[in-house]
Amino acid sequence: MKLPPFEYACPSSTAEAIALLTSHDGEAKPLAGGQSLLPMLAFRVASPAVLVDLRKIPELRRISITDDGITLGAMVRWRDILEHPSLRTAHPLLVAAVEHVAHYQIRNRGTVGGSLAHADPAAELPAVAVTGEARIAVIGKAGERIIEAHDFFRGPLATALTADEIITDIRFPVWPATRRFGFCEFARRRGDFALAGAAMFYDEDGGKTANAHVGAFGVSDRPLRLGAVEEALNGNPINEATIAEVEAKASAAVDPPDDIHASGAYRKTLIGVMVERALRSALA
Repeated sequence: MKLPPFEYACPSSTAEAIALLTSHDGEAKPLAGGQSLLPMLAFRVASPAVLVDLRKIPELRRISITDDGITLGAMVRWRDILEHPSLRTAHPLLVAAVEHVAHYQIRNRGTVGGSLAHADPAAELPAVAVTGEARIAVIGKAGERIIEAHDFFRGPLATALTADEIITDIRFPVWPATRRFGFCEFARRRGDFALAGAAMFYDEDGGKTANAHVGAFGVSDRPLRLGAVEEALNGNPINEATIAEVEAKASAAVDPPDDIHASGAYRKTLIGVMVERALRSALA
């Protein structure tokens, strides 16, 4: 389908971008990689009067790794993450998740900020953000604010962003070198959105699990933390009994709806398997 008519602007600073968004009374839309927005335009799911292209704003492309954690600018592309020389050790769960994002061509253009703002409940980065207690920095006419990832996602394609705000970066806490992690998703074809997926990590304390974080995606209207699963892991050694308990609790923790891709019952069983496989991957 042809795109609807729209005006186009390409600012060179965040201040100019915010001014453009503010001046169009909610009828302007930021454009990052365009891998989600342009199909939405083609299908008339979105029809903004103005597209504000963020590609010429240099500070949105930075990747920073410090003693305080990892910061990814909103215009960082998936390929930038995969090709970065230090991110595989600085945050291996993030890299493992990005390896599952779509296809090579999409990873060349798709961006961190675009994925977060699109808020697809089956997307990998929102799940890693919620699981890893990331914080999302946004800026608008009222100034900058920091939003916890679990508060940012409000539902399918819905976030805490206001019409005049753009994402500037996402910030992950420091990743200890000894931390164990696992990531697993299932899709009908490689590169498709996941029918269900799990992201997890934990630390070890005297042979027992500590600080377990377990997230699920593709099984609700937004990415989830599975608190019951984390409780089953924390303070316990990981053995076959623990793994069986974790799988059962993961399935019990979600109530997915039926849709054209899979029944809710199928996804409910599938997320248990995904968490079990992610845990075994972490052990390995």
